[in-house]
Amino acid sequence: MMSLPEAEPSALKRVAITGASGLLGSALAAQLRKQGITVQRIKRGAAVADPDIAWSSSSGILDPAALEGVDAIVNLAGEPIAQRWNAKRKAAIQQSRLTTTTILAAAIARLRRPPRVLLSGSAVGFYGDRGDEELDENSGPGSDFLAGVAVAWERAADAARQAGTRVVLLRTGIVLTTAGGALRKMLVPFRFGLGGRIGSGAQWMSWIALDDWVRAARFLLSADTVRGPVNLVAPSPAPNAEFTTTLARVLSRPTLGIVPEAAVDLLFGEMGRATLLASQRVHPRRLVDAGFEFAHPTLEQALRAELGAQRS
Repeated sequence: MMSLPEAEPSALKRVAITGASGLLGSALAAQLRKQGITVQRIKRGAAVADPDIAWSSSSGILDPAALEGVDAIVNLAGEPIAQRWNAKRKAAIQQSRLTTTTILAAAIARLRRPPRVLLSGSAVGFYGDRGDEELDENSGPGSDFLAGVAVAWERAADAARQAGTRVVLLRTGIVLTTAGGALRKMLVPFRFGLGGRIGSGAQWMSWIALDDWVRAARFLLSADTVRGPVNLVAPSPAPNAEFTTTLARVLSRPTLGIVPEAAVDLLFGEMGRATLLASQRVHPRRLVDAGFEFAHPTLEQALRAELGAQRS
């Protein structure tokens, strides 16, 4: 397989990350440190240990001077989506993303030497529920709550772009890892032979292996010609029914269960409809066009690699 262009320590020495203690941020930080790059976590609090950067997103306090000399910033902070929604939680989901990104972009705009690149979080929820429609970065947004959040989240980074920083918007799909997220929640029922499709099973799932997400983020840090939205998904999205049978085959288990749409409504409400029943058939057009090669391009390959690593 063709090797990816990696950022050399001499070219990329300091990277600051919001959300660095989360699933994606911690995995990326570990890989950057292996490259000899200094990682500074942007953390809430009045005082943090060096070399981390303190800030308060609620009060808007982020001293731009703390970011001077940072070569790149990765913005991954945000309230978890996977919780039953009410008005208060929906507001927290939106504001946690908008406030953090707005303050960060404004701080970047005030720097004497802005970072060369800002990788700012987004999600394939940008596209809304689109059935069988094939989607890439040129496709327009959906009209539901998560689409509205993603649209506003992406716009919040505009001040950094206007300051001359290359801004890449990470439209992330379902990240496959046993460390957390959707796959971890699915493993218990599937291992007991109780796994099954959700609803009709026709809804498309756009996924990416955690290893490929990290590799793609590292690639984008140094891919100077790439800017704007980039879909961080594998090139083979799968309908939920196919995802179900593939996971069961990898685990050598039957698929006896079916989760009816009514049960999704009862258990999870609007959040369940938006995340478990919505269909997004998303392709990584810009990543592929830029020359990125996936280590795990097919679903079965990705699941076997992840579950094999867990057993080893």
